[in-house]
Amino acid sequence: MKTAKLFPDFESLGGYYGKKPNPLRFKQLVVLFDETGVPEPGDAVDLGRKRRYNGDWMLRNNLCFCLLLCFFPCILPAQEALKSAEEEYYNFLALQGYIERPTLNYRTLSDSKWNIDETIEHPWQEQNLGAYKPFFGDSRMKVYGTELFMSVNSRAPYGQNDGVLWQGRGLNMLIKGGVRFEGYGVELTLLPHFSFSQNASFDIMPSNYDSEYGYFWGYGHNIGADAPQRFGDKPFLDWDFGDSEIRYTWRTLTVGFGTQAIWLGPAYLNSILHSNNAPAYPKFDIGLRRQKVTIPWNNWYAGDVEARLWVGRLSESGFFDYDDSNNYTMIHGLVFSYAPSFLPGLTLFANRVCLVPWEWKNLKYIFPTNEEENEKEDAIDDQKSSFGFSWIFPQVGFEVYGELGIDDFVPDGFPQGYIRYPLHTMMYTVGIKKTISVMPSRKIYGELLFEWNSMEMSQDFQFQWPYSPYFHHKVIHGYTNRGQWLGAGSGWGGNSQYLGFKIYYQKGTSSLFIHRNNPDNNFLYSKAVFDSAIGHELERKYFKSWRANLAVGVDTNYFFSNVFCLGGGFIYNQIINPYYYLNKINYFSDGFTHNISLYLLIKIYL
Repeated sequence: MKTAKLFPDFESLGGYYGKKPNPLRFKQLVVLFDETGVPEPGDAVDLGRKRRYNGDWMLRNNLCFCLLLCFFPCILPAQEALKSAEEEYYNFLALQGYIERPTLNYRTLSDSKWNIDETIEHPWQEQNLGAYKPFFGDSRMKVYGTELFMSVNSRAPYGQNDGVLWQGRGLNMLIKGGVRFEGYGVELTLLPHFSFSQNASFDIMPSNYDSEYGYFWGYGHNIGADAPQRFGDKPFLDWDFGDSEIRYTWRTLTVGFGTQAIWLGPAYLNSILHSNNAPAYPKFDIGLRRQKVTIPWNNWYAGDVEARLWVGRLSESGFFDYDDSNNYTMIHGLVFSYAPSFLPGLTLFANRVCLVPWEWKNLKYIFPTNEEENEKEDAIDDQKSSFGFSWIFPQVGFEVYGELGIDDFVPDGFPQGYIRYPLHTMMYTVGIKKTISVMPSRKIYGELLFEWNSMEMSQDFQFQWPYSPYFHHKVIHGYTNRGQWLGAGSGWGGNSQYLGFKIYYQKGTSSLFIHRNNPDNNFLYSKAVFDSAIGHELERKYFKSWRANLAVGVDTNYFFSNVFCLGGGFIYNQIINPYYYLNKINYFSDGFTHNISLYLLIKIYL
């Protein structure tokens, strides 16, 4: 006879099928025991959505599965995934006018179809960047190259824009590879991602949520954002479907279902509304890929347009609250972009996203609503929007871009509210890119990059309540999926400045960068909203307690042959006041943590 026992501390049983966030969310662990009191390996009890497993057995089996998938696709060539070296190289060529960007604002792997004239000379002309091969009839296939990424962080987590991978302290790994088929308008992509995080111990701040690993502040207990400081206290494996999807396209009209990561806007490092920082989520989308528009009655080319609408399901992590009724959130997205023919190189765009509880009736919020309608219906929604531009001058290899984000209705609306105080909830990103001819005769070129982001609380909130752009008081998970921010991966509640210089040469690329950011200044601003500066208590405790990161790094990707690329990097990360004002002996003295991050990248092409 078997009996069930409850364990309030699931991690006391050893390993588990961990995740970031854990798809098998734990509150109490139920294990079946036989008459001897010994748990039977692999037994599980289904408790609604969540299944609890007897740990080490799952950990070992999933590790073997991931290792098999690591080596199996080694016979496959490369892809142009978001933020990959290949995609950044194509963007570098577009900056010089050698190639046209396939998208204006909305980027996914499937939408990033780069076409380059083989007769054009460029540094990587001799490299195998991946090509389609005939399949049958008018169809073709492309096998995505195996990519193995490994990093080690000495003292603290470090990393962003890495999808399902959470780069905690210790060893981290990401493995991906797959295949894509195209034919008769149908596109099928199978490209799952598998990760491992050692998740070694480091100190964290007190949690504001049921889980002891939850984020350190919010708008009340279990209200704000599902962004764990650490994903439990054990090593864990994780996976998602990555850039997999099925799609049908007729000319430029496209409709698809899958989990491909979205990047919105021109930002290089920190996209305000959507990036590949968080794990993938299932979504349906329909829209228009980049399309030339010609006025028929006078045959005037007006420019290019692009539009996309999508609906997806976000998930809670295993390290948030103990309420099973709020595990999912619905996300809607609506974007439009225009590149006018009469201003070559200019792109204008508008983006809007909305988060609501996961209920089918909330599909009505796909299109924007106003504040009056929301109050009338007592709506639970979190709308965010952004507007911006990018302008390329290929004659001189220069690009400038900017984006303004808005997270809330301005009091009294348009135009009165904006005339009175237009900065309410405003966020922004500005940046430039510039090519430099280093040694053209040897095909060596450089690229200078600079980006500045600000996500800090607008100061009118000093008269209301604490605020942060990725938090919400009703959509309590905030702007996250499975425990990670959907937008900016650094400076999500503060600011970020990035300066980098890349060198492209025939055998690869190398870069040097410096990156400074305050990850969450809004935490300290929240301390002043309901307090007074009289008596200097606020100044004494908080004035020199800003947390800041200063990272200096070098990296390289080198093609040893046209089938093998090896990359690596070294990053020194100085963390000032890692716990803000907590654990400080003297409030007027800074505390420091010195973190070293090393990474290795292996890619196989055919």
